[in-house]
Amino acid sequence: MLGRAANGVYWMTRYLERAENTARLIDVGFHLALTRGDKHSADEEWKSVLTTTGQVEAYCRTHSDFGGPQVFNFLLRDKDNPGSVLQMVENARTNARVVRTSITNSVWEATNEGWMTLRDLLSRPVRETSLGEVLAAIRRQATLVRGAMEGSMLRNEVFNFARIGTFIERADNTARILDVKYYVLLPSAAWVGSSLDNVQWDTLLRSVAGYRAYSWLNAGSMDPRGIARFLILDGQFPRSLIFCYEKIRSNMAGLAKEYGHEVSAHELLRDAGARLHQTSVEEIFDGGLHEFLQHFIGKTIEIGSAIAADYRFIE
Repeated sequence: MLGRAANGVYWMTRYLERAENTARLIDVGFHLALTRGDKHSADEEWKSVLTTTGQVEAYCRTHSDFGGPQVFNFLLRDKDNPGSVLQMVENARTNARVVRTSITNSVWEATNEGWMTLRDLLSRPVRETSLGEVLAAIRRQATLVRGAMEGSMLRNEVFNFARIGTFIERADNTARILDVKYYVLLPSAAWVGSSLDNVQWDTLLRSVAGYRAYSWLNAGSMDPRGIARFLILDGQFPRSLIFCYEKIRSNMAGLAKEYGHEVSAHELLRDAGARLHQTSVEEIFDGGLHEFLQHFIGKTIEIGSAIAADYRFIE
């Protein structure tokens, strides 16, 4: 496969997943802000969303406070923000156009139509009253592209690169959401087990589309350890850390078979995957959930960088 095509498919799916993840984070920030009784606390929730996406510094260069509409418009449509959803969807479309001969018409049409839909929706500032509609549209368009890919693409190297890009982004996002909930969203240890704490865990699960699945497995009990186990170690849930790493491993194995050799990212992935399989949620909490998640995020970034370097991908 030509390097340019592999590069395009990999970044196309990373940008689409990142755009959807940003929409999910905005959604959780919006609902958590509504649970707070004063503006300062609500603004802290919005600041935590920026923290999760790594855009606090960029935001503070042009804004002095963390009001909801100001934050979510920055994340959704700000022309000076290269990490906005609108910019990411446009980047995905640009990469898809470059690799049109390597993807199916269904995938290209879903990506292009998604960009046109979101371009129109985000052509003017988003209000709180229409935020839910906009976020739902972002999630829907990402789902349409994934569905087109699953239903029409050959299971070859193009598909492998696309899936790797998707699951690297997804693993990173799940870890960041869980880390921010535990260390930023909860005001103090005194709130643990309170109604506010329970609302936050509930919202966290909804932000990763895991509320119903978790409820089925745990009879709806909002237990922090149970939720952490579900999001980190449950191999059935498609946004858990271990599920994402298994998919990356499987698709990387497909590339090794296709090319006849492994690259440095294979070894990094094996080491990180082994740690996930050999640990328990009790060990994670004993060693510190924050420390575990920070290590995981660092390893995921390292693996993504190694893949980009090994296959000479340029963002």
